[in-house]
Order: sequence, then structure tokens, then C-alpha cells
Amino acid sequence: MTKKINLLANLKSDFASGLVVFLVALPLCLGIALASGAPLFSGIISGVVGGIIVGYLSTSHLSVSGPAAGLTAIVLTAITDLGAFNIFLTAVFIAGLIQLLLGFLKAGSISNFFPNNVIEGMLAGIGVIIFLKQIPHAFGYDKDFEGDESFVQSDGQNTFTELFSLLDHVQIGSIVITAISLTILIGWNKIDFLKRIKLIPPALVAVVVGILINEFFIRSESGLAISGEHLVTLPVPTSIEEFQNIFVSPDFSAFTNVKVWIVGATIAIVASIETLLCIEAADRMDVQKRYTDTNVELKAQGIGNLVSSLLGGLPMTSVVVRTSANCDAGAKSKMSAILHGLLLLISVLAIPVVLNKIPLATLAAVLLLVGYKLANPKTVKHFWKKDKIYQFIPFILTFVAVVFTDLLKGVALGMIVNIVFVLIGNSKRAYRFRKEEYKEGDVIHIDLAQEVSFLNKSAIKSKIEHGYGWVKQSIELFKQHPTKWLALSSLYIVFFQFLPILLLEINNTLIQSNGSIFILFIVGSLGLAFSFSWPIFTFFIIGVCRETDANRTTSMGEVFNRIKPHIKQLMFLGVVFLAYRLLMIAVTEGDLEALKDWSPDRVETEAMPKNLS
Repeated sequence: MTKKINLLANLKSDFASGLVVFLVALPLCLGIALASGAPLFSGIISGVVGGIIVGYLSTSHLSVSGPAAGLTAIVLTAITDLGAFNIFLTAVFIAGLIQLLLGFLKAGSISNFFPNNVIEGMLAGIGVIIFLKQIPHAFGYDKDFEGDESFVQSDGQNTFTELFSLLDHVQIGSIVITAISLTILIGWNKIDFLKRIKLIPPALVAVVVGILINEFFIRSESGLAISGEHLVTLPVPTSIEEFQNIFVSPDFSAFTNVKVWIVGATIAIVASIETLLCIEAADRMDVQKRYTDTNVELKAQGIGNLVSSLLGGLPMTSVVVRTSANCDAGAKSKMSAILHGLLLLISVLAIPVVLNKIPLATLAAVLLLVGYKLANPKTVKHFWKKDKIYQFIPFILTFVAVVFTDLLKGVALGMIVNIVFVLIGNSKRAYRFRKEEYKEGDVIHIDLAQEVSFLNKSAIKSKIEHGYGWVKQSIELFKQHPTKWLALSSLYIVFFQFLPILLLEINNTLIQSNGSIFILFIVGSLGLAFSFSWPIFTFFIIGVCRETDANRTTSMGEVFNRIKPHIKQLMFLGVVFLAYRLLMIAVTEGDLEALKDWSPDRVETEAMPKNLS
């Protein structure tokens, strides 16, 4: 049963947060459209549709949808390959249909398999990306587009080299506005009477102050004035015809084109995965711990992409940056996302000239704080203290991979590492092995945990059939019976080391007087016996040590039964050792043909190695 939501119940806080998201979304929509090689207004259309239509249909209370940086490479390549933007819009239409179908097929349940440490690692990684990517904009270097989340940029630079490049392009005016904006944003919540003004968000105050300061610089002809390339650049239609040209319709004659379907399917899959990841992140950021129906979300995204394609907009997803800004601004319901879409629509139509006066440095200050909150060091400490292996390693690998590649690759790596750790953890922790001794025989107890599955079948069967491996048993018995173990070890050294060496010395003399293949067979047999010696000794010592505990005699049959599971490996080792000794005889003599010519009648003197053991 779906609970009805009163969208106007928290209008005061939702309006303030919607205003903040609008200010953040405006340059992101334009920057992503520019990077995608699409008309600038296509990004605005996608933002408006994502806010109003998807925001209304979605069951998420905090998620905000719009054009995504993760799709820029796909969109740019698709527009180039398909040859026209209207053909590309047909692919977006197909993507919407596929997402709608995925929603009805309940594919959204995939999000239930995203581990918490991967989601948190993704958020922390995106936080670092946002922070690092906004530093150049804060200093007045705006070569990279707003909203870029990839480590390697389209201009050949990367996130870190961009930071060094900005040193040659510093704008003092941008630094001044960034500093003042950060002071407003940080100080606003530290002053009691300002905190009580819920309707006016500090981000709006920072934007207004930034515009006024720059206008003062321009009017006073100061060298600190920020030029147009460092301001929001929104196209302003000057006639009805130009306004009509903003809206582009899909070319449905390309509907049967295979390439169009491939692009549509690619967009649908990537957009759906990014949306589900963001929804999981949004639910974790929700202080009220509300749940989002991911199947409904896929349907909402599908409808959003259908409408966006019909109006000439870019494909959309749920976006972490806007969602995080929405949460930090104090949003209570999805009315915040709807209001952000309405504000985008109204302002673009009514006050585009005013919007074009907003310094990018002010918006960089807003996003710097968003990035810092996402990448809070407390998250790293939390996973370190929780579990240094199974929780922390997937978290930190996801975090690093997101920063140095992109969102999807980072999450993919985190998921793979997590799956491996789950398999390892289940194989170790899904059962507990106990072994007790009785006169009538061994009784093995295995306590199974609730999470035991087919993944543990092999390990459990191995434990039942063989118990511990012979090496581990030998180590355990040394800890329990050190004196007896050392005494038997001495016997082992005498009978399996010194005695074979003595016999080989005797064989050297015999071979010099009689080159019989029988003598060579004796040497080979000793090599084979030596190969068996350590495992045999191990089980022998196990049996002897157990006599004291079980008060019973260990028979050779029992020793053989303990060796039996390893017989194939032992035979293989024996054959290898035998071949090794035969080869050494031939190599020592310097004549490999000697092995072929060997016969019982041979009387030629053969020299043997002094130590074959």
C-alpha cells in the first residue's frame, strides 16, 4: 500500500533547497550539453523534464534527475556516428522505451545487491572529484566543462594536471568572489538569527553577492572584473523563430536503423545503472530513512527520457551531485526536485540575461562544500574501524577507482572485489569444524551457519573426507606433543635420510663392478620412497601421537587410509624424483645414450653421483 504524500507539507524548506539545486543544476546542464556536442538548450530541457516529470513520478524523496556527466562520452560519440542530433533523439526515445520495459520487468531489484561499502566508496570518490574539479573554476580557470566527473578530460589533461595548469590562468577577481562566497556559505549556519531564515538559502545570497561584486568591478573598470567566459553562458533567443528552433523532434525514419537501437540500448543500460546507484545513495543520505521503489524509478526515468527526446533534450539519470546538494540544503520531499525544474523553466524563459551574470566562481564555492561533505574523512575512519579487510578494502578500492577512472568503472571494481571477499568469507565462516576422539572411531562435527550455501559445498566435503591437510595436522600435533614429535623426527631423519644415503654409497661400489639395470632400479626405487617419505612420516607421527590420546594402537592400515586421498599426488612426485635421478646419472657421465644402451651384460664401469638424496 502506497502512502499518499502531501507535497506542500514542507514547502518552506523544499523551496529553499529547490532554489539551491536550481543554482547548481544550471551550469551543470549547460556544461554537460557543451561537452556532449549537443545544443546548449538540450541540457536545460533535460533538467526541466528531470525535475518536473521524473520528480513527480518518482517515489524518491531526495533524488534529483537531469543530464549526467557519465553519459557525455556516449552522447558525443553517438551524435558523431549517427550524423545528426535528431537521429540521436530517436535513440534516446528507444532508451526510454527500454527503461520503461525494465521497470515493468522489475529490474530495479538489482539495486538490492549493491553493497553499502561500495555505495559509500562511490559517494566519497565523487565527493573528491567534485572538490578537485571545482578548484580550477574557483581560481578562474574554466577550460574544462562544468560537471565533468572523469579523471581523464577531453582536452588531454587529467584531474591533477589541471590543478597545475590553473597556476598560469589565475583570475584574482574569481578568487575574491570564491572567498567571499565560501565565507557566506560557511558562516550563515553559524549565526543564530540567519539560521532561522529558512526561506532564503545561503547559496542564493552568495550568488546575489557574487553578481553584485562583479558588477561593481565592471562598472569601476577594475582589473578584477570577471569576463564573460567565466560567467554562466545561457543562449538568449532574440525572436520567436529562434525560440522555436530550440525544440528539435526525433527523426523516426531512423527507427529501423540498427545503430540507433544499439545506441538506445547502451544509453538505457548505463543510465539505469547510474540511476539505481544514485537512488541507493539518496536513500542512505535520507535522515528519515525512507525507501524508494526502484522499479517505479526506472519507469519514471523511462517516461522522462521519452518526453525529453520528443522536446529535443539530452538523456537523463538520477544525479549524485544534485541529489547531494538537495540533501545538504535541507530538502524534505520530492517537491524540492519539482521546484528546481520549475525554477529552471521560468528563469530560462524570463531572466536569461540575469542568469548570464552569475560568476562560475560562486557556483564553484557551493560545489566545493558539497564535495567536502560527500568525502568526509569520518567515513574512511568508520570503515577502517568496522572491518579492515572485508569492509574497508572494497570501500577504499571503489573510492580510488572512482577518482582515477569514472563512476561506473569504480563501482564495477568495488563489486568484483566485494564478491570475491564474500566468497572467501562464506567459505571460512559458514561452518565450524570440530573433531573429537572416541574408541570406536572419529566423529566429526560441523556446525553450519545460516548463510551456508552451495559455495561452501567443496570445502565441507573436503573436511568430512580428509580433515585437515597433512601439513596442518603435523603443525598442530607439534604444538600438542613437541617431545614425541621431535623424537619421531629424529627417527625420520635416520631412516629416510641417512639410510638411503648409505645404501646409495653401497650401490656406487656395486655399479662399478656390475652395470646391472637391477641396481639402477634400486636407486630409482629409493628416490620414489624418498618422495613418499615426508607424507608417510607425517601420518605415522599423527598415528603415534594419537595413541596416548585415544589409548588405542595405530595400525598401518589406518596410516594407509590417511595417505590414500593423496596417493595420486604422491605417485606423481615419485615419478618426477625417479626421472630426476635417471637424468642425473646420464648427465653426470656426460652421455645420454648410456640409458639407451644399458643392459644386464654391460660391464662398462659407471660412475655414480656421491649424493643422490
